[in-house]
Amino acid sequence: MTSITNHVRTLSARAGALAGALALSLAFASNVHAAGAQAITAKDAWVRWLPNNLPAAGYVTLVNAGDKPVDLVDISSSDYGDAMLHQTVSNGSSQKMVMVDKLTVPAHGQVAIAPGGYHVMLEDAKHKIAPGDTVHLKLKFSDGATLDTPFAVKSPAQTK
Repeated sequence: MTSITNHVRTLSARAGALAGALALSLAFASNVHAAGAQAITAKDAWVRWLPNNLPAAGYVTLVNAGDKPVDLVDISSSDYGDAMLHQTVSNGSSQKMVMVDKLTVPAHGQVAIAPGGYHVMLEDAKHKIAPGDTVHLKLKFSDGATLDTPFAVKSPAQTK
């Protein structure tokens, strides 16, 4: 009887250790997944190029898969000296561009930075940029996330 009891205790201890190791592995895997998954993504990023070193405008759709709203708080680029978030505001028959400090991307939602609304004003190109090129903008968010986003450069004719 003693050897059966010892055998059962050994099996029970091994099963407990295996269950503990499995639980620890699953907890580690879910933490790695959570740390690797980014709530904010960017899609359909493009720049409307203008000739003669005129400022360009960048457009993108930001998607937030997270449970909390996140603010776009800074934009920079290795391709342009200045990258600023602007909004086109209508005042009756006229429109003007206003600089914006942040743009909130709602939880489980998206925001379109699109012609006629928000846009990224790009000035002082650091090198020759032409339609067909790709430029990179670094988008920084209030949750600490940073997206290095490629933007396809298009001529005004390609954007209609």
